[in-house]
Amino acid sequence: MTASTVLYLDRNENLYGPAPNCFDVLKSVSLQELSVYSRDFTRGVKSRLSERLAANLNVPEPQILLSEGSEDMLKQAVHCYLGPGEKVLCPAQSWWYYKALASEVAGETVTYDLKEGSSAYYYDVDEMIALYKEESPRVVLIASPNNPTGNSYPEEQLSKLMEAFRESIVVLDEAYWGFGESTNDRVADLVKRYRNLLVLRTFSKYYALAGARIAYAVVGASLSRLTKFAARYLGYNRISEELALAALDSAEYYTSAREKIRGDRSAYYRLFDSLDGFKCFRSDANFVLVRIPAALVEPLKEHLDKTNIRIKFFSEPEFKEMIRITIGTREQNRLMRHSVEEFIDRHRTGGHS
Repeated sequence: MTASTVLYLDRNENLYGPAPNCFDVLKSVSLQELSVYSRDFTRGVKSRLSERLAANLNVPEPQILLSEGSEDMLKQAVHCYLGPGEKVLCPAQSWWYYKALASEVAGETVTYDLKEGSSAYYYDVDEMIALYKEESPRVVLIASPNNPTGNSYPEEQLSKLMEAFRESIVVLDEAYWGFGESTNDRVADLVKRYRNLLVLRTFSKYYALAGARIAYAVVGASLSRLTKFAARYLGYNRISEELALAALDSAEYYTSAREKIRGDRSAYYRLFDSLDGFKCFRSDANFVLVRIPAALVEPLKEHLDKTNIRIKFFSEPEFKEMIRITIGTREQNRLMRHSVEEFIDRHRTGGHS
């Protein structure tokens, strides 16, 4: 990294990048992929990618829906099911777009709070269920792991929620799947037991293909309306499909990257746990959320700007005096930690950054 290069650790991309197989795909793109529609429909499937995902997840292929990033499928699900005046129930401490979705179709947004524990955020399931009964939302959004808090739903809590939410459309956003839990074992069981459930996954984060905008949903059998709404009769983007298939064929590469990210995630814990007035929340994703002393917010931002490092400084009141750091490569993470240590040392000695 040169002095003029900006290190972006603010948008939760997987900075290890895609597997080498993905670059091989781009090098071998032919006229066929660019000029000719897919004919996979002649075999009774939407695409090779939906077919592969269905086999991996052990669900029927019609229950796999493809989209251009998880934002696209999230929007489709809400636009499909939410009418004017109907409610979306979503987390208050999460991705800002959750709270904007309902307004796009003249709906209303109701939020539930995540709770701050001693080392991580958590969901108060009983409080969520009580709010659900009071508000009767048409759509419920839940995220596991949640951005920016990094916490996931334990299995028993998720089952308790789904039992209570059977009268609504439930979207389980698992955009950060893979950095914590890496098994697919529970998905088939969930959508079989809960026919009103949509599990949302993306290739943007774990598979480092954010620029290609590839995502999919696994839907319960009661969501046939969404299946029709999301249908793309001329097929999926064939280059994106090949990239996703190459990523799925590269499990060893991504496992190696995940273990490095987990190791550096722990290194961030150790760093911030050693600093007075700082609190680093435990995370199942490729980022950490950190509370810092109020007096250090602006000085730290100025220091990082001077060293060409960008992290997320929040303006939202729910995350006042907090920062979120994307866990990059090992070298990038060393630079970030060194910059923080340098800032703290200068602050302690009364110096200026």
